[in-house]
Amino acid sequence: MTNGPSDLTGALVVRGDVVTPAEVLPDAAVAVRGDRIVWVGAADDVPATHRPPRPAPGTLVLPGLVDLHCHGGGGASFPDATTPDEVRRAADEHLRHGTTALVASLVTAPRDVLLARTALLADAVDAGVVAGIHLEGPFLSAARCGAQHPDDMVPGDPGLVRAVAATARGHLVTMTVAPEVAGVVGDDDVLRALVEAGALPSVGHTDASAEQTDAAIDRAFDLLATSPGARSHRPTATHLFNGMRPLHHRDPGPVAACLAAAARGELVVELVADGTHLAPATVRSVLDLVGADAAVLVTDAMAAAGMPDGDYRLGPMAVRVADGVARLLEHDLAEPGAAPRVGAIAGGVAHLLDVVRATVTAGVPLVAAVRAASSTPAQVLGRPDLGAVLPDHRADLLVTTPGLEPTCVLRAGAWVA
Repeated sequence: MTNGPSDLTGALVVRGDVVTPAEVLPDAAVAVRGDRIVWVGAADDVPATHRPPRPAPGTLVLPGLVDLHCHGGGGASFPDATTPDEVRRAADEHLRHGTTALVASLVTAPRDVLLARTALLADAVDAGVVAGIHLEGPFLSAARCGAQHPDDMVPGDPGLVRAVAATARGHLVTMTVAPEVAGVVGDDDVLRALVEAGALPSVGHTDASAEQTDAAIDRAFDLLATSPGARSHRPTATHLFNGMRPLHHRDPGPVAACLAAAARGELVVELVADGTHLAPATVRSVLDLVGADAAVLVTDAMAAAGMPDGDYRLGPMAVRVADGVARLLEHDLAEPGAAPRVGAIAGGVAHLLDVVRATVTAGVPLVAAVRAASSTPAQVLGRPDLGAVLPDHRADLLVTTPGLEPTCVLRAGAWVA
C-alpha cells in the first residue's frame, strides 16, 4: 500500500476524468498495484516516470459496474445453462462492457431445476466468474407473472429456501418474493429462512396491497437488523414498477410502499432504466425521491444482450427480440396452427453501461447514475471493496468515451481482453 504518488513503483496508472462516489475529478489518475487501487489524485501529481499519456479530452474512468439482476447475455442464459462454459459466456458478454461484478439470476422453475442451476452457479461464484446468485421466484403472484411461468409458482416454502441456500453454499444474494403469497410472511416463513441463509428478501412480481408490502418490508428489515450474517441491512425491491400492481391514488399498492421505505433508508429499489422498461421521467423522479444510495440500476438482461434480434429462451419461456425489445411469444391454444403473438416484456437486452447512459440522458447527474450502478449495488451485495474508485478497493475500472461508450476494462488489476 502506497502512502502517496511518490511511491508508485510497479504500479499501473490510468488517467482520465475519474468518477468517484462523490464527484468527478478532472484530469486525475488512478494507481493500481496487484488487484487493488492504491492511490487516486491529480494526474500532475504522478511522477513523470509513471505518468501515462494524456487521453482524449473528457475520457472517463469509472468504477467497474455491479449488476444485481442479470439472466444472461451473449446468447447464453443462466436459467438454461447446463455447463460452466455457458455461464462464463453470459458473464463475459457483460464483463467486456464494464460489468466487473455480476449476480446471475434464475427464473421460476421446478425444484429440481432450481437446485441444479444453483449448484452450477455456485461453482461459477467459486471460480470468480459471477459474484452471486439471485432467484426470481418461485414464490410469486400469478397475477403479476410477467415473463415467469405461472405453472411453476408455488406457495412460500422455507424448506425449499433452505435447500437452495445449502446448494448455493453461501452465494445466494437475493430472492424475489411476493408478500401476499401464503408462507412468504408469517412466523416460520420464507423471509426468516432467507435472512438466516444470509440472503436478502426482494419484493417483486406482486399484486400485494400497500399494507401487505409494508408488513413484509418491516419484517425483512427487522430480521436483517438482528442477523449478524446479513450482507446488507436493507431488503430490496425487484425491478420497481415492472411486475407489480400499478400505483393508483386510491390503491397505492407495492410501488408506493417500496418508494416510502427506500426514502426512509429501509429498502433499496431496482430500476431497469434501459429506456424500455421505464420512462426516462420515471427514472429521474425515483432518483430524485430516494437518491442514488437507495436505488440500483440493473439490466434484467437475458440471452439476447449483445446479440441480434431473433428468437431466444428465458427458462421455459420463448422470447422474440425485435427492434431491441424482448417480448414473450404466446401461442393461442384455440388456434393450434396460428402464428405466435408477442406479449409481455421478457427481460432486457442492454448492458449495464447502456443503462447508465440512458439514465444520464434522462437527466440524472453522472455521479448519481454511476453510484447507482456501482457502489450502491456493491453495498447490497455485501462487498464494500467493489464499485468505487477509491484506495483499498479492488482494482475494477471502466474507461469510456465522453459519451459513455466503453474503451477498456480492468478487473482485479488485469485488463479484460
